[in-house]
Amino acid sequence: MDGHPATVDSEGAVELHWIPLGAAAHVVKVSGRMYESLSARIHRRQPMELFHSALTLSLPEGPYIVEQAPVPDLDGNRRGVVAEGPVGVRRAGRIRLFRYEVRCWRDGRILDIDCEGAHSQLVSLDATTARRIVDVVPSIPTPTWGRDELHTGEMWNSNSVIAWTLLRSGIDARRFAPPAGGRAPGWNAGIRVALRDGAPMNVT
Repeated sequence: MDGHPATVDSEGAVELHWIPLGAAAHVVKVSGRMYESLSARIHRRQPMELFHSALTLSLPEGPYIVEQAPVPDLDGNRRGVVAEGPVGVRRAGRIRLFRYEVRCWRDGRILDIDCEGAHSQLVSLDATTARRIVDVVPSIPTPTWGRDELHTGEMWNSNSVIAWTLLRSGIDARRFAPPAGGRAPGWNAGIRVALRDGAPMNVT
């Protein structure tokens, strides 16, 4: 599916997108369901739908997308890649298949943004805030995906990246949650690390 940033009639805007896990990848969807089934059993609750998150930014010079994704090839500049990290095992990160990338991609696209079950929230209509996100993203921590190397009590993943980015940019990520009946593992990890890193006190 040809994903695209949402269009907002403003000189500056930030939108948060909640996308069902594995919407564009059957293997990811199946593995996510297996993970959630096990997690629900351990915590004695009903399984929930899992979501991953991404941002679209509107600025006068053009739209941006911010997301964490697998590394498809070595041409990261073409996708606005600002950081990379290992997946699963840190030493395996030397191999492209075991790395993730963080993108701040002008005129970029999110492949599954229009899938069934996706949900968007308008976060800000402020160009200064949107531009601050562009400035902040390159300083994102890059711990191992799927592990808790930063000792937050939760694994680091795409939701951690987005929550960290929002809070470090002055937007209170604690105000946001996936759609009812859904869960976003890793979201709280991003919040906790951002607070440790010195998130602005005047978050909105």
